Amino acid sequence: MRRRFFVDTFDADRAVLTGEAAHHLGRVLRAEPGQLYELSDGTSVRLGKIELSGQDRVEFSLLEPIPARISSLNKTLLLAVVKFDAFEWAIEKATELGVDRIVPLAAERSEKGLLAAVEKRAARWRKIAFEASQQSRRVRLPAIEDAAKPKTAFENAGAGLKVMLSERKDACSLRHVLEGRAARHVTLAIGPEGGWTNTEFADARAYGFEEATMGTLILRTETAVTACLAAVNYALD
Repeated sequence: MRRRFFVDTFDADRAVLTGEAAHHLGRVLRAEPGQLYELSDGTSVRLGKIELSGQDRVEFSLLEPIPARISSLNKTLLLAVVKFDAFEWAIEKATELGVDRIVPLAAERSEKGLLAAVEKRAARWRKIAFEASQQSRRVRLPAIEDAAKPKTAFENAGAGLKVMLSERKDACSLRHVLEGRAARHVTLAIGPEGGWTNTEFADARAYGFEEATMGTLILRTETAVTACLAAVNYALD
C-alpha cells in the first residue's frame, strides 16, 4: 500500500511537498525520481510520481485520481484538557476515527498547570493530527482549534446532534441517544477526569446538549473518546 502525503494544492498536473514532510520523504524514505505516492490536497487524492527530490522539497507530476470517500457526517470533538500524554493519544485516535474538528476545553476541573501550557503544545497537537491523518489515509486534515471555555464552545457548537458524556445516574445511554437518529453534524463533549461541574452541565443543556452515559464502568478521558467516536461512526455514518 502506497504512503499518502498532504500537499497545499494541486497546480494543474504538478504538486510540491515542502518542509518536514518533504525532509522525511527525501531523507528517511530515500525518495527517488519515478517513485509513486498518493497525494491529497484536502479535497481529492491523486497518484503522484516524483520528478525531483531534494532535502526539503519534493516535486511531483500528478497522474490519475484515486477514489476516496469523504464522510457526509461532520464530527466535532470538544475535549477537556487532561494530562498531555492522554490528551495527545486522544487526538491521534480521534483523527484516525475521522473527527473533523477538535476544540480543547479549559474545563473547571482541568489542571491549571496544564491549561497554562496549552498554547505551547498547540503546534505539537497539530503535528500529531497531521501524522495520524497520513497514517489513516484521510483525505483532509482535522482542525485543531485554540482552547476555549466550555460555555463558549457549547454556544458555538451550531446545529446538529449535540451529546455530552455524563456519569450522572439520570443520563440516558449513548445507545438510546443515537438510536434512530439521522444527523449531518454531531458534536461530542467529553470532560476531564474529575468530571463536569454543575455549571458546565447547565450551560451545555442551555445550548441543546443531551447527556449520555457510556455504561456503568468509569472510563478515562482518552478511552471515552475512542469508544464514543466508534459508536457514533457505527450508528450515524
